[in-house]
Amino acid sequence: MSITEHSAEEHADELVTEAVDNAAAGKQLYLPLPPTFSSVEEERMHRKVRLAAAFRMFSKAGLDEGVAGHVTARDPEFTDSYWVNPFGMHFSMIKQSDLVRVDHQGDVVEGDRAVNGAAVAIHCAVHAARPDVIAAAHAHGPYGKTLSALEMGIEPLTQDACAFYEDFGVYDSYSGVVLDPEEGRRIGQALGDHKAVILRNHGMLTVGESVESAAWWFLTLERTAQSQLMAYAAGTPRRIGHEEAGQTRGQIGFELAGWFQFQPIWERVERDNPDIYD
Repeated sequence: MSITEHSAEEHADELVTEAVDNAAAGKQLYLPLPPTFSSVEEERMHRKVRLAAAFRMFSKAGLDEGVAGHVTARDPEFTDSYWVNPFGMHFSMIKQSDLVRVDHQGDVVEGDRAVNGAAVAIHCAVHAARPDVIAAAHAHGPYGKTLSALEMGIEPLTQDACAFYEDFGVYDSYSGVVLDPEEGRRIGQALGDHKAVILRNHGMLTVGESVESAAWWFLTLERTAQSQLMAYAAGTPRRIGHEEAGQTRGQIGFELAGWFQFQPIWERVERDNPDIYD
């Protein structure tokens, strides 16, 4: 990227330092931070429950359309495999126990339900290309797929849009439903080191170093696409300047920010859908 931005670790250090300073001043303030785990089993359950919560969020946000869409989470122990939703199961019904684990060849290694062939072709390639990626999200949101059919990218028209400023790729081809592993590999190349990729005439895909961030980036990207389409329908949008957009990306577009943005959603999903733990 052409504009320097703080790393997630630096932002986390700043947040922790602020919390310590407040404690020293006699204030007991709570600030959620990513958890640590005492065992791989605990970490696996955490990822699976958050993955189930992400599907519930997608359903609530209208990001479910028939059998389309998939979100994956890399297994913390068997890192060449990932958890994914069963093919044909409605997002609003998915529990952690429903998730299926698939290896990089697309073979089901845990679970007894079929998996979407497109999920295998796309996500296997993305996870293989990006060892830093824990989760990847793709759904057929109405605004994301509409924007993908236009000759445009994500423009810095709003503060939220700046999270993706110079941080998205474009897979500028369409040849039908993605079932060919080679096409999945090309999508992984188009993603590059970004957090999102536009799949022309198809939709959007986002990734993150946590399930929470990948899910949040997708939700806010879908809403950003909606805002951009509305702006162009209403008139001539005013773009945010290069320096300002880059600075804003550094403030809201880093990994910890994506994780943090998901936390209020997680709290609501957990309260309203306790069965995700089943």
